[in-house]
Amino acid sequence: KRVARTLASNRPGTLVWCMGGTQHHVGNNNTRAYCVLQLALGNIGVAGGGANIFRGHDNVQGATDFGVTSDTLPGYYGLAEGAWRHWARVWDVPYDYFLGRFKDKKLMEASGITVSRWFDGVLEAKENMDQPDTIKGMVFWGHAPNSQTRLPDMQKAMEKLDVLVVIDPYPTMTAVLHNRKDGVYLLPAATQLETDGSRTASNRSVQWSFKVMEPLFEAKTDHEIMYLFARKFGFAEPMFKAIKVEGNVPSIEDLTREWNRGMWSVGYTGQSPERMKLHMQHQATFDKTTLRANGGPADGDFYGLPWPCWGTPEIKHPGSANLYDNSLPVAEGGGAFRARFGVERNGVTLLAEGAYPAGSEIKDGYPEVTMAMLQKMGWDKDLTEAEMAVMAKIGGEKIGAVSWTTDLSGGIQRVAIKHGIAPPGNAKARAVAWNFPDPVPVHREPLYTNRRDLVASYPTYKDTKSWRLPTLYKSIQDRDVSKEFPIILTSGRLVEYEGGGDETRSNPWLAELQQDMFVEINPTDANNLGLKDGQMVWVEGPERGKVKVKAMVTERVGKGVAFMPFHFGGWFQGEDRRGRYPQGADPIVLGEAANTATTYGYDSVTQMQETKVTLCRISAA
Repeated sequence: KRVARTLASNRPGTLVWCMGGTQHHVGNNNTRAYCVLQLALGNIGVAGGGANIFRGHDNVQGATDFGVTSDTLPGYYGLAEGAWRHWARVWDVPYDYFLGRFKDKKLMEASGITVSRWFDGVLEAKENMDQPDTIKGMVFWGHAPNSQTRLPDMQKAMEKLDVLVVIDPYPTMTAVLHNRKDGVYLLPAATQLETDGSRTASNRSVQWSFKVMEPLFEAKTDHEIMYLFARKFGFAEPMFKAIKVEGNVPSIEDLTREWNRGMWSVGYTGQSPERMKLHMQHQATFDKTTLRANGGPADGDFYGLPWPCWGTPEIKHPGSANLYDNSLPVAEGGGAFRARFGVERNGVTLLAEGAYPAGSEIKDGYPEVTMAMLQKMGWDKDLTEAEMAVMAKIGGEKIGAVSWTTDLSGGIQRVAIKHGIAPPGNAKARAVAWNFPDPVPVHREPLYTNRRDLVASYPTYKDTKSWRLPTLYKSIQDRDVSKEFPIILTSGRLVEYEGGGDETRSNPWLAELQQDMFVEINPTDANNLGLKDGQMVWVEGPERGKVKVKAMVTERVGKGVAFMPFHFGGWFQGEDRRGRYPQGADPIVLGEAANTATTYGYDSVTQMQETKVTLCRISAA
């Protein structure tokens, strides 16, 4: 009641969450509930409002936008034929070339296996998978394995692979988790200080970063490594045909212009290298609250041109500081809810009614903008001959179907903005996601829970198959292990370390601050178990993964709850593996990885692992 009253009485207000909301098998329900709450409070589309995921790493937002997930091409275009044809046009490579690299069209358009479950792609029987065979090779590129659950299973998978490659400034725990003697390659990658290019922050601002120093020793930048891979495997020519390559290093500016040419769907088209560099050179002109430049050569721009930054760089859209803000004209960073889900459902319009961005010539809702819509409105006459030629080449006899997401000329977006309308349309916000397992967010008990009294009222899902793999829910929850494993175990971050921790635990100033992996235990639980502060203990999960860590007896956790940070690695189930690192490459601080003890559980939509809630037992070591 107090929280509800505080939120209702202090508007606008923003709601920020991290992995505590997402890393559950119902994480998508949690995050959608946050969004629905903010909609109900009127906190969406306004300055000071928003429903904001706070990213844990530099450029996590950008990596997601660029299609690092296994269900989409860059820009959230998906994997349907139209998406592949769009990017084939952007890359100027025939669609049939890409089709020929897959077993068949069905596999080409199917979502892949997520990073949270790559090891199931190795260990699962291939007859149970929606792909021809199991995974034979794995490349860890800037990824820490100890940030994923079920490390004992991951160890088995690493040892079963034909080849394992680690590309990182540090060897990471990937180098020492397995017991392999061959078939493992460690490729040193440059740090962010040793390369230049763009990065996207949590607020969607895209910032240019300038190289501070050349890569040390044998390290290479990511884009050079990618080029060398492509050349070795024989597809460098089509992959880099529009990219200038000097020696073995592709031009980062040309790479940027390539995604400018293709990512119309989210407005990654207006942030040219030149515009981003201009912002860096004139940072002092930007207001730190509004993000808008007051005077100077970037006058009126929002810092970092946060997407959507519509159209080509030449029209100089300022970026959009707040999504869905209809108090501003689209040309000045305003917008509307996207018309992504059709125009009508069950006889009810999905388009906005009586709401529209300031200055819009259409005073109501409207669908996504296409050439056909411009023709119907008589706005096609505003297109240039060059823009018309590009659209004619794309659409042919069906030029009317060319849309704001597929028009490579940018003409549709330019003309739409000229008339004050948002290229993605103007619709109602969607609180009911009818295509999700739970259309309305609901609570479901964790797969491993000691509240067996709640399982009947809040059961999990039935076992299913998703993302090419069998995915278990009910069969795990039905097994009551709460008497043997009575303590709730959760995990999270420390201030001192980041991610898998290899880089930060190798920093002497940070390593000094937290030298031991630990588990937080409530004093009542510690006394009942006969444990003392600072004592070494075993924390064991119900899938028999266990870690040997130091006990921290504290009231920071409640009775019956234990907490472990997930940044540690280099120990595995009681064994110190420092000697397995390449000489001189071992982090200063080693420790058990919390996720050795965490368990099975994956979000029903995203397959995000359920690291935030499982069960454990704790005993003296």
